[in-house]
Amino acid sequence: MTKVDGRATRWAGQQERRRAEFVDAALAAIAEHGPDVSTEQIAERAGVARTRLYRHFSDAADLRRAIARRAAELVTADLAPLWHPSGSPNEMISTVIATHLRWLTEHAHLHRYLARGVPDGPDVRGAIARHLSTLFSGYLTAFGLDPAPADTIAFGLVGYVESATTRWLDHPGELTLAQLTAQLTGTIWAMLDHTLRAGGVELDPDRPLPLPEEVSRGSS
Repeated sequence: MTKVDGRATRWAGQQERRRAEFVDAALAAIAEHGPDVSTEQIAERAGVARTRLYRHFSDAADLRRAIARRAAELVTADLAPLWHPSGSPNEMISTVIATHLRWLTEHAHLHRYLARGVPDGPDVRGAIARHLSTLFSGYLTAFGLDPAPADTIAFGLVGYVESATTRWLDHPGELTLAQLTAQLTGTIWAMLDHTLRAGGVELDPDRPLPLPEEVSRGSS
C-alpha cells in the first residue's frame, strides 16, 4: 500500500489556496485598472512582489488562464436564467439578454480583458453558445425540424450580442439598457422565428413555451 505524504498534500492545498487568492487579486486589479492591467499592478493588489507571484504561476499566460477559468465560473453562476429558461419566447430571450447585459456592464473591464483572448484558456463565449445550441436543437427536434441550424444560430447570436454590447459599452448614452435589451430581444426573436417559419412552425412570442420534452409529448 502506497503511503500518502501528508506534507506534499498540505503543500499542494496551500498552493491552490494561494493561486485562488492571487486570481481574486487579479480580478480586483482588472476592475480597478482596466483590461491593460499589468502583472506589477496585480502583484501590488495581492500585496506581494512580482517575483513572488510567479512562484505560483509558470508565466503570464498561466495567470491569464487561471483568470479566465475563474471568470467562466462567475459567468456560469450569474447566468443561471440562461441554463433553465422558462416563459414565453420573448420572456425567455429578454431575461437571458438582460442578465447577460447586466453581467457585462458590471464586469466591463473583465469582459474586454477576456475578449483579447487567452491561449489555451476556457472559451466563455463558446460555452454559452454551446449551451444555447443544445437548447435550440432540443426545440427544433421537438417541433419535427432539422436541428442542424442550431449550432450556427447559437454561435451567431452570442457573437451578435457581444459585439453589439461592446459597441454600446464604448458609446454610452446612445441607448438605455432597457432600450438595448428590447432591441436585441426583437432581433433575436426575428432570427429564431424565421428558422421556425421556414419549417412550417408558427409561434406566438408572447405565449408560454413548454419545455422541448413537453412539445414532443404533445405532438406524439
